[in-house]
Amino acid sequence: MSPILIKTIQFFLSLSLLIVLHELGHFIPAKAFKTRVEKFYLFFDVKFSLFKKKIGETVYGIGWLPLGGYVKIAGMIDESMDTEQMKEEPKPWEFRSKPAWQRLIIMLGGVTVNFILAVIIYIGMAYSYGDQYIPMDSVRDGVWVTEKEIGDKIGIQTGDKIIAVDGNKIEKFGNVFIELINGNTITIERDGKRIEKEIPIDFISTLLEDEEKVRFISLRAPFVVNDVTKTSHNKNVGFKEGDEFLSINGELSVYQDQVFKILEANKGQEINIAVKREDGGQASLVAQVNDEGKLGLDIGGLTMEDFEKRGYFKIKTQKYTFLEAIPAGIDKGVTTLSSYVKQLKKIFNPQTGAYKGVGGFAAIGSMFPDTWDWAAFWSTTALISIILAFMNILPIPALDGGHVMFLLYEMVTGRKPSDKFLEYAQMVGFFLLIGLLLFANGNDLYKWLFK
Repeated sequence: MSPILIKTIQFFLSLSLLIVLHELGHFIPAKAFKTRVEKFYLFFDVKFSLFKKKIGETVYGIGWLPLGGYVKIAGMIDESMDTEQMKEEPKPWEFRSKPAWQRLIIMLGGVTVNFILAVIIYIGMAYSYGDQYIPMDSVRDGVWVTEKEIGDKIGIQTGDKIIAVDGNKIEKFGNVFIELINGNTITIERDGKRIEKEIPIDFISTLLEDEEKVRFISLRAPFVVNDVTKTSHNKNVGFKEGDEFLSINGELSVYQDQVFKILEANKGQEINIAVKREDGGQASLVAQVNDEGKLGLDIGGLTMEDFEKRGYFKIKTQKYTFLEAIPAGIDKGVTTLSSYVKQLKKIFNPQTGAYKGVGGFAAIGSMFPDTWDWAAFWSTTALISIILAFMNILPIPALDGGHVMFLLYEMVTGRKPSDKFLEYAQMVGFFLLIGLLLFANGNDLYKWLFK
């Protein structure tokens, strides 16, 4: 099956699940408070529906425009813009006739369900898969800065140990990228000394200039011979599979970054190499560096477990009982939400350039793997659920947060905004959302065409 098709299927499956559950978050309290729900739709039914069926007082259906979904609650100004109904006298079963606290619960239902869903997914993942990670303080000789220009921008060099961001200790190597994106200061250890540096405000913009270089930090990998290619000019030197470099011309050369640097400086020359064999013995070899700074060797082939056995870092596996998975899942949900809020703050600050990374449906779809992986699917679905929850609670008319904002105003002041005001606010919010939608998907199109 095509990788693009697999991504597309996962995208629509995840989106459909999130939309239906979000709308159920509105539907259930509405029915509990005896408020009439006229429509319950997955996707938008502009002009026509792919499917619809009336059960009781509610029409359930699937629209053809996959930009979201909705429940049409009687007596409420929403995306349907049904103003004719609002001209009639309020009915007991209508939204506008219910107490403000009931209307508030109905409007908060969607985002609440989205966040709870994410937490449930994280609980399930913690229980089913546990957590495997590389403790940052176990990384033996610091990190490998694979893109020197980006490293120089933030002030990190190969061999540095990343200690903390914004004063918070980095516990897991896998968290370092998101922490650097969200952070303002970084604490590193270099040559035994701790150094604190400010993260440039436009650092995100620098990363977005070439998204292939975003992962500019890697674990330092040893230079280990995986195979000697038949076309190698050093095929008769005596290299064996599993040979691990120790030094070149007497200079310490354990890691790939060290070896590449020395090879670049010795193009076209012979070099003396000390290697450690798989059986623990050592050998001295004389090899030729070609004019491109290569030895003609296939390197790598080590598993994560091989790295751990050789002492380069440790791998920690955390297993959870069901009861232990509950607080772990809640913590993961809160941490993910907090991280997303930090990212959003940077997006709204033009100086960061983070707005360049805002993406639409293509960007969301690309978050899914191109092979079917349930762990990755559920992890991505949980993240999108948290994003939807937070975005929907923003105080923008036409979003749940806009309705909540006006309801809180009513509850505090005792004055309800007029239907005409709410109608205009809904229109303004609608055009704001259309603008955001066009901008996000325009960013996707620009990247596809020009990057």
